[in-house]
Amino acid sequence: MDLEVSPALTIPASELAWRFSRSSGPGGQHVNTTDSRAELSWNIAGSLVLSDGQRQRLLTRLGPRLIAGVITVTSSEQRSQLRNREIALAKLAEIVAEGLAPAAAPRRATKPTRGSNRRRLAAKVQRSATKQQRRRPPAE
Repeated sequence: MDLEVSPALTIPASELAWRFSRSSGPGGQHVNTTDSRAELSWNIAGSLVLSDGQRQRLLTRLGPRLIAGVITVTSSEQRSQLRNREIALAKLAEIVAEGLAPAAAPRRATKPTRGSNRRRLAAKVQRSATKQQRRRPPAE
């Protein structure tokens, strides 16, 4: 089944590699017999559906998550292998979409307004007065 990341990008099923293993955690005898944990891998470096720009962007942005240009996503939340496969596909689509998204505009530094500065200083004076009133009166 092909994975649609965005309307412009669809990863063909032939580029996706699946591995299944036994899940850890509770589940009784069922867990010991079923390979419900799904592991999905996609070779970004060798993918044919990506343009050179997209490939470079993904390799730099997802660098720490990659092993030899391959991204791997696992899912073992559900007891059903089919459900874990769906979750793994959704996770991979989300990661790739985030990796291809354009960078956010840089934050422009701004100064606090004169009114907010006045309010902050007034609150400090008020707090100081409150604390001064809590002090023990000087001994005479």
